[in-house]
Amino acid sequence: MTDDLLIAIVDDDESAREAIVDLVKALGFAATGFASAAALLNSENLHKMDCLIADVRMPAMGGFELHRELVGLGFPIPTILMTAYPDDRVRAQALGAGVKIYLAKPLEAEELLSCIQSAIGHSGEPGKRSPRRH
Repeated sequence: MTDDLLIAIVDDDESAREAIVDLVKALGFAATGFASAAALLNSENLHKMDCLIADVRMPAMGGFELHRELVGLGFPIPTILMTAYPDDRVRAQALGAGVKIYLAKPLEAEELLSCIQSAIGHSGEPGKRSPRRH
């Protein structure tokens, strides 16, 4: 079971965020949602996050900028970016900057499961949590 892995979902659209949190939980992961990048950055559980799923377009700080901020802070959390507005240029920049996966919305359950497993390098061994801070 993968419920020991914590997935953070950041999306300013409340209904989309809640739907993705529910989907990730249905896939067997622990998940928590955040309404903004700032809310995640201010979370006391930031160091416990195993994977980040973030919307590309959000007010103040989008998913790509959030990924760069986390890396700069010493939290290189495997990141999956999602967007309703796919852009090849943004995709190339994001993947070049270490984002693991760039997905178009709406998210399909099997595709999301595969992406999460790929992003975290899931070996099938529960409890394999890599350190977040260097």
